Amino acid sequence: MRRLFRIAIVLLVVIAGVSIPPAYAEGARIIGEVRVDERTTDLVIDSPALGTTAMVRVLVPSNYATRPERSFPQLWLLHGCCADQDPVPTPDYLGWAAHTDVEEFTVDKDVVVIMPAGGYAAFYSAWRSGMPDWETFHTNEVRQLVESKYRVNRTRAVAGLSTGGYGAMAYAFRHKGMFTAAASYSGLPNTLLPTATQLIQLILVREGHGPEDLWGSQWWDHAAWSARNPFDHVDDLRGTALYVSSGDGRQAGASWPTDPIEAAASASSRTFTDRLRLRGIPVTVDYYGDGTHSWPHWERELHTSWPFLAAALGLAGSE
Repeated sequence: MRRLFRIAIVLLVVIAGVSIPPAYAEGARIIGEVRVDERTTDLVIDSPALGTTAMVRVLVPSNYATRPERSFPQLWLLHGCCADQDPVPTPDYLGWAAHTDVEEFTVDKDVVVIMPAGGYAAFYSAWRSGMPDWETFHTNEVRQLVESKYRVNRTRAVAGLSTGGYGAMAYAFRHKGMFTAAASYSGLPNTLLPTATQLIQLILVREGHGPEDLWGSQWWDHAAWSARNPFDHVDDLRGTALYVSSGDGRQAGASWPTDPIEAAASASSRTFTDRLRLRGIPVTVDYYGDGTHSWPHWERELHTSWPFLAAALGLAGSE
């Protein structure tokens, strides 16, 4: 299904006669564009890091065309793991657009929103075998291609939900200085917390992979896990504006957690923010109590965290 979707997009672009930009970003290139509306474009990227094509949705502000002299900061939004498990499967790069009001919410925001494909259960990382390498795809290929094509400046913030929350923090510490701010909504920023490790492996198995296909064994390949664990590298996040939120896994009014995924995300997030505070690293938190691992909460958190993100993007005063 996913491969057929990619092929259909590429065929649509070819039939429409869209011009193909030259190669860029060490061999990665845009091989097609689909103009959705005046603000929205879907890019088809041929990626050496992935060994295939992948999609990126770019959402420009409403005044982009009328302000040709201006460059805009970037907001990267990373999706979670399992849109293919939804009752109606959603292409991964469309998660935010399909399930939240991000398009309406950003219409008056002076920011270019970048929503890349991230694979299903791909965890924003190079896999043990070396491919796919989602980290290189995002931080090198997509970044360079978008920055060569759009009027964006080099001020960037990244926010993600679920595994994308992990990705936001992982990219922020592994590429220090690339993002001025990172926000995790119901993420797993401490991957070596046992409940988080087990959840990651269960997700891999559910998506048809082996539990050790990502980073190997958490015991025998501990160094590989640690190298990508934000909890183990909090000092590399010093100077980055940080925002972390989650619910506790309870439905409203319930006496105990009914959503084990959100409960695991909450535990992982809390150990992470506790470590940040122990190291004297500022972090803004929103542990909002009742809340499950679901889109309505993440949409609300995008709104709640916007003043924080706007300030980091130099858009202080933007509502």
